[in-house]
Amino acid sequence: MNEIHAVILLSGGLDSATCLAMARAEGYICHAISFRYGQRHAVELEAARQVAAWASVAEQVIIDIDLRQFGGSALTADIAVPKGRTAAEMTDGIPITYVPARNTIFLSYALAMAEVRGSSDIFIGVNALDYSGYPDCRPAFIESFQHTANLATRAGVEGKRPLRIHTPLMDMHKAEIIAAGSRLGLDYGMTVSCYDPTPDGAACGECDSCVLRKKGFAEAGIADPTRYAP
Repeated sequence: MNEIHAVILLSGGLDSATCLAMARAEGYICHAISFRYGQRHAVELEAARQVAAWASVAEQVIIDIDLRQFGGSALTADIAVPKGRTAAEMTDGIPITYVPARNTIFLSYALAMAEVRGSSDIFIGVNALDYSGYPDCRPAFIESFQHTANLATRAGVEGKRPLRIHTPLMDMHKAEIIAAGSRLGLDYGMTVSCYDPTPDGAACGECDSCVLRKKGFAEAGIADPTRYAP
């Protein structure tokens, strides 16, 4: 039986953890890649370690890069994280929590890892619904990057194993994602979604990510295991 390897971008958040659970269920040998990029919610890396251990990944590589050198985002600069926004406000333009070129950078690292590991499959938990409108989470970007990846790698040019970028969550609402992960045995209590957690790691409960997470659990009819700040 041939072993099929896949590289999974694993932030430690709800979506990426579900993506890993799905790849695992499909029979892939999973290699997780996570990033310490200067994010204010670096507590998510401990969550990524827990999820990777649960999934028995072949390896987890944590890459250190410092996007705080550029700033430009509430996640990588001293800019306030928006709180208490309505669903309508979240879809009105690109929010300040967007990190410039983040997914382009992350996918480039994942591409290099996949080529070295002999993998033609990369999984990323981007979502075009119930999300904050980030341009690098949209289908057009993923399709474009996949095309570029197959022009830029030996494997792609030689045509032996064209690279595929899998986005199983792209057209799912948050409630559907939570239900799917729960069916696969994923404990969402391990995951961290908050953009502005307290020093002890409790979720703020008011940032866009927390609001969407709460809404997802409520609509899925599943108890939210998140530890929120008082």
